Amino acid sequence: MADILDILDIEQPSASEITKDSIIHGDKNKKKYVTAKAVRRPEGMHREVFALLYNDNKELPPLLPTDTGKAYKQNKAKLGMRKVRKWAWAPFTNPARKDNAVFHHWKRAAEEAKEYPFAQFNKQVSIPSYSESEYNQYLKSEDWSQAETDHLMDLCQRFDLRFIIIHDRWDKAAFRDRSVEDLKERYYNICAILSKVKTNPWSNTVTMVNGEKRVYHYDADHERKRKEQLKRLFERTQEQIDEEQMLLTEVKKIEARKRERERKTQDLQKLISRADSGGNNIIQTNINDGANTLTSASSIARRHDRKLHKKKISSQQRPVRAVEAVTVEWAGIKFPEARGTGVWLRSQRMKLPPGIGQRKTKALEQELRLMSIDIAPTPTEAICKHFNELRSDLALVLDLKNALASCEFELQALRHQYEALNPGKTLTIPPSLCNTNTDGESKPVGEIIDVVGSPSTLNNTI
Repeated sequence: MADILDILDIEQPSASEITKDSIIHGDKNKKKYVTAKAVRRPEGMHREVFALLYNDNKELPPLLPTDTGKAYKQNKAKLGMRKVRKWAWAPFTNPARKDNAVFHHWKRAAEEAKEYPFAQFNKQVSIPSYSESEYNQYLKSEDWSQAETDHLMDLCQRFDLRFIIIHDRWDKAAFRDRSVEDLKERYYNICAILSKVKTNPWSNTVTMVNGEKRVYHYDADHERKRKEQLKRLFERTQEQIDEEQMLLTEVKKIEARKRERERKTQDLQKLISRADSGGNNIIQTNINDGANTLTSASSIARRHDRKLHKKKISSQQRPVRAVEAVTVEWAGIKFPEARGTGVWLRSQRMKLPPGIGQRKTKALEQELRLMSIDIAPTPTEAICKHFNELRSDLALVLDLKNALASCEFELQALRHQYEALNPGKTLTIPPSLCNTNTDGESKPVGEIIDVVGSPSTLNNTI
């Protein structure tokens, strides 16, 4: 009882009971628990500001951040007995410089002298050279003098084929003014002529492909036309830009109406094909009903057991399964030509048309991966053409595979239908309708589909 009163901080009665504990520890003073009174927050002061000023013990906040040391584990300083490695202020030279300048930098004293690592980024362009006899024999030109050619090659050597700088540094006082295209055309023509004469080609204009030299050809006329078109594009007025946007909007509307008409035409063709197949099924059903009626009329005059037997056979007959005709569009992918105005990328020619579904696109990508062909190759002129032809052929092969699978499925269904109508008999498929030849070799897909034909042909054959 005394413990409970002590915990609840309730005054005990003066006349307490005499217990063993009071006799043994009677002289010790009892602990008194003093609760600190909370400081009241002044009216109008925010709680966050008041928490920064005071705490429960009315202590001022510290001026500097302190570590209480109550973390899970204190990090101990790792002090070793080894000596610190020394650094030295050492000289070095840059092999890329030709003036043998000496520089200094900090490096570890224990390291050996190594070549300056940034010297490897000093790439030099190899410029072809020619002698007086070679110029007179191969490089002579009516439009260019030898002094102009020497000045051009010297500028190319000094400024590393930066033709904009070369055009700016061209000596217009001594020679006539030349455009950037003229300078490039003269330089690359010299490189092409010297690469045929000399045996050691230089890397910037000549490449080796399968042991054959291929020289870079610079088309100056094409470059002039390209810059002229780009200049006209940037010099368009606001009225011309608005007119072009209006025409692009009209073209998009026309293409949308064209796609809508094509979609409606396809839907109409599907409805017509379904109606034709449904009409054939109705005619076949009417013929069967007429035959059953005649059979039942003639069986009245026969014996009673044969009549029951006929009824039993007619009740076991299953309805004729309606087989839809498989319509396959025997054409590959038609890639639209880029007719947009302005600058466009050649890679746009490799984009699949919007009519190709997501499933067919994934199937084409899977076939390309199986053939170890990159899905997005480098869009050169030849690669764009052959890559589009390859995907068009792959799409045609996938359509043929789907048509073949549909024909085989319908052939199997007709076989089960025949066996159900004629119990005890098995339909034998001729070798011309099978997927393999008599020798066991697979037939081409086109031959199989030509032989199989439509489901109506199979029904008549059965």
